[in-house]
Amino acid sequence: MMRIFVVGATGRVASELVKDLVAKGHQVTAVARHPENVSLKDSPQVTAVKLDLHASKEELVELIGQQDAIYFTAGSRGKDLLQTDAFGAVKTMQVAELNGIKRYIMLSSLHALEPEFWHENGLAQIMDYNIAKFFADHYLVHNTDLDYTILQPTALTEEPGTGKITVGATKVSKNPIPDVALTLAEILEHDNTRKKVIMMSSGDTPIAQALANV
Repeated sequence: MMRIFVVGATGRVASELVKDLVAKGHQVTAVARHPENVSLKDSPQVTAVKLDLHASKEELVELIGQQDAIYFTAGSRGKDLLQTDAFGAVKTMQVAELNGIKRYIMLSSLHALEPEFWHENGLAQIMDYNIAKFFADHYLVHNTDLDYTILQPTALTEEPGTGKITVGATKVSKNPIPDVALTLAEILEHDNTRKKVIMMSSGDTPIAQALANV
């Protein structure tokens, strides 16, 4: 059992992630602006907490406390890219280091670290989001000593999960949301994913096997 801190826990992916982490036996602190909407908030394994990423770093130090891992899954859907998607993420990384938390898992976007791809069809429409994720991902890789994993899925869909993915995806395709969530949850069980950026799409390889081969 691990103590897991999920930032942005009411999002589409994070709602499924919380369920997957609970199913794996973890204790989850699920934080969001509207904690009343957290999945499984009445479970003894889930603590729902209000979080505003506009808060100061000092406030976040106390709120995050001692954890075994942090997931950053928050997204403003274009409404607050600088303070939520970019600097909100950076503050949680800084707090992780201040609080001695080494494991940090970031939900990002396909090619977020590669601006040369942003004009392609399927990515041009989310240019501003990818710019925000670029700065957050870049800070995580180059300005922290965290044991990070950055998961970069392609377009999210509401389809049922298949339990199978492809890693190393380079083209815009699709990812059922349940598969992205389960991949995030499984990353914790694969130490070989530390210090890695993983691009993913739907595929034919079971998630655990795909991650074992990263």
